[in-house]
Amino acid sequence: MLRTAEITAELSREEGRGEDSHQLYWRGTLECSLDCFVCERVGRTTVFERGTERALCSGSRSGFARHYTAARLAAFDTTSGRDRMGLRAVVDFWWAPFTDTRDGHRSAAPTSHPWVRLHLGYHCPSAKESGTTSVQTNLVRPHRLTCKHCDRELAADTRSPSVRLLV
Repeated sequence: MLRTAEITAELSREEGRGEDSHQLYWRGTLECSLDCFVCERVGRTTVFERGTERALCSGSRSGFARHYTAARLAAFDTTSGRDRMGLRAVVDFWWAPFTDTRDGHRSAAPTSHPWVRLHLGYHCPSAKESGTTSVQTNLVRPHRLTCKHCDRELAADTRSPSVRLLV
């Protein structure tokens, strides 16, 4: 059965713009915890990349290696304002009932709130180097994103990314 979920997030950005700005942006990658009917494991980390037609399942430690699965990033829209930046991503994925091959748990229809990680990139004007960071649903909020080069605050993450099942 084809399912669709919408993932949204918003960050409060640093005040400074111009030459001192870190030019923070959403990267076209996200990770989401989904049940995978290919390797028959529940709660697998599934990696979505903008522009690809399929996603990558983390597989399992014993037996089934990373593999492609029937899922894709259908939409990836970003907004950026003076003090806020937002993301709206739509993921399509196939779901089918199965029993987990390792621990016997039954897969669940995708109605619960899955774990999600969203990736960001930036360029540090002081170090003249690029960096990456991320936000995810299981962080303690508020969460401050800081530059790994100069320790300056890049943005504040005050609300967990939301996941809404559409179909």
